[in-house]
Amino acid sequence: MWVIAIIYVACVVVSPSLAGIKELSSHFSDPKTDPKVVEEGAVDMEANPLEFHKENTVTNELIFDGFEDEDYIDFVKILAAGSDDYIEGDNIDEIATPAPDIDIFAEPSDPKIRRARLLRLFQGRSRLQRLNIINALFGFNLYRSLRNNVNQTDNILLAPAGISIAMAMMSLGAGPGTHSQLYKAMGFAEFVNASHHYDNTTVHKLFRKLTHRLFRRKFGYTLRAVNDVFVKNDVTVKDAFRAETKAYYFAEPQSVNFRNPGFLDKVNHRILRLTKGLIREPLKSVDPDMVLMLLNYLYFKGTWEQKFPKEMTHYRNFRVNEKTNVRVPMMTNKGNYLAAADHELDCDILQLLYRGNISMLIALPRKITGMRTLEQEISPTVVNKWLQNMTNRTREVVLPRFKLEQNYDLIHHLKEMGLTDLFKESGDLSEMTSEKVSINWLKHQGTITVNEEGTEAAALTQVGFMPLSSQIRFTVDHPFLFLIYEHRTDCLVFIGRVANPSQS
Repeated sequence: MWVIAIIYVACVVVSPSLAGIKELSSHFSDPKTDPKVVEEGAVDMEANPLEFHKENTVTNELIFDGFEDEDYIDFVKILAAGSDDYIEGDNIDEIATPAPDIDIFAEPSDPKIRRARLLRLFQGRSRLQRLNIINALFGFNLYRSLRNNVNQTDNILLAPAGISIAMAMMSLGAGPGTHSQLYKAMGFAEFVNASHHYDNTTVHKLFRKLTHRLFRRKFGYTLRAVNDVFVKNDVTVKDAFRAETKAYYFAEPQSVNFRNPGFLDKVNHRILRLTKGLIREPLKSVDPDMVLMLLNYLYFKGTWEQKFPKEMTHYRNFRVNEKTNVRVPMMTNKGNYLAAADHELDCDILQLLYRGNISMLIALPRKITGMRTLEQEISPTVVNKWLQNMTNRTREVVLPRFKLEQNYDLIHHLKEMGLTDLFKESGDLSEMTSEKVSINWLKHQGTITVNEEGTEAAALTQVGFMPLSSQIRFTVDHPFLFLIYEHRTDCLVFIGRVANPSQS
């Protein structure tokens, strides 16, 4: 019985002032030369998959040293190659209209209501945005499963987009029964069933499109993702799986010897470089009987549109719970900020913009004991409601500086969500290899730093919801949720909880 491991590594980093992180400009230039300025507003063009792959793929000899992640999307070559090879992701298809008599705010366990909510969210959205709604639904559900297994005072960090990419790539190797279960658990089946124009392949085409659209330079922020697939050297991978992972996920399987200590050294060195030194030696050891390993690296660095003046940062109390306070550095700024109030969930929402049409949403319960309700109810419908009801006015914002480092084994949580076959001997991965294999290790590791510079990581009924127009101060001095959204694609890149900013 062969063993598969999937390790998903996520990194978010904000500023050069923490953890010895280099200035952003130094990632794009020779240290002996003047740093280049990161440009904004790049032309919206994507690569031919084969050209893209040439810049992104590691050779079968596992030679990593010549690989530079900031160049893995070469826009000079992209523009020279001509127009986008796949524009279908931007299409807006006609979809079924939910019955008007269905109350989309009723009990969500009713499948008719769940479908009505989804179709309402899909109205007027492109195919790629619709897939990202599905990814967000999965991300919120996974967050809730994880939340139920940690202490209320623990910090949480997840990168739903990267996990969805890894699982979608795994589905290419799944036989019919396991594939069906995976698509259902991830929500891909609901997406496919939303339109007669869609089929299972549409999901993979859109993930390829998401890679083109999301993980690119010159938008004012840095967001990179790389997939690697390593296969035991005496196991044969089927040609179709090899070709599809290469075409859709830019991850051609590489034959390796998992018993060779040099494998760990090279992979850990690669992760260290791609995450700018934030994740060190995530692979402590490897089961020598492992047959296949999937690695997904994600790195984000964003700069606030309105930076927090460092001289305004002072130590203040942060209320971890009703009995415990901690002293933490609290950043302060005054400017025009978008915010809203959700009276139904009894929380306030602040939007902090990064350069490049990406932002962090802060959801702050009004009561310290209100986090549980907010976590239970958070959904794409709720987030959409927040974004539609924000007002822009001058506010004073007080926000803790924080750094989170989290490491999870996701198998238990994915099983709770109905994804079980991949982790059992009875699972079917016959589209990947003729060997009998299963997954026994699925890791998710991430770090996020937030400081003064930035972060280096359908009409709906307005029930109990009002714009936050009267509040002129937004003080984040007790546990809160944060969401990082890329707004061109409606992609939920990260979700997390800061319960105690004094602990990583």
